[in-house]
Amino acid sequence: QVHLVESGGGLVQSGGSLRLSCAASGAIVTIENMGWYRQVPGKQRDFVATITRGGVPMYDDSVKGRFTLSRDNSRNTVYLQMNKLKPEDTAVYFCNAEAVSAMTMVQSDYWGQGTQVTVSQ
Repeated sequence: QVHLVESGGGLVQSGGSLRLSCAASGAIVTIENMGWYRQVPGKQRDFVATITRGGVPMYDDSVKGRFTLSRDNSRNTVYLQMNKLKPEDTAVYFCNAEAVSAMTMVQSDYWGQGTQVTVSQ
């Protein structure tokens, strides 16, 4: 139906930068909000950032001022620029899209497979 492919995770030192990408594909009618969540093993999945179809972003307080979310609707892609990374940012980052597929014709949440971000120091 709707598939999300993430890229850009890796290992970086404290204070460094990383950029995550997420591209949506499939039988897409519309994508409303699109963004990122993160999860540490044994803990709940937490909100990081999201952006509306019109390009209005919202960030969790823990990343505000350090992360920037952008969106390219023509490519159904979002980018998360992460600067001044901290060890507490270490997690598996999951792309999320609130989308309407041609198969269901209702809005549902779709998730990527996750990409690991590790910040050392």
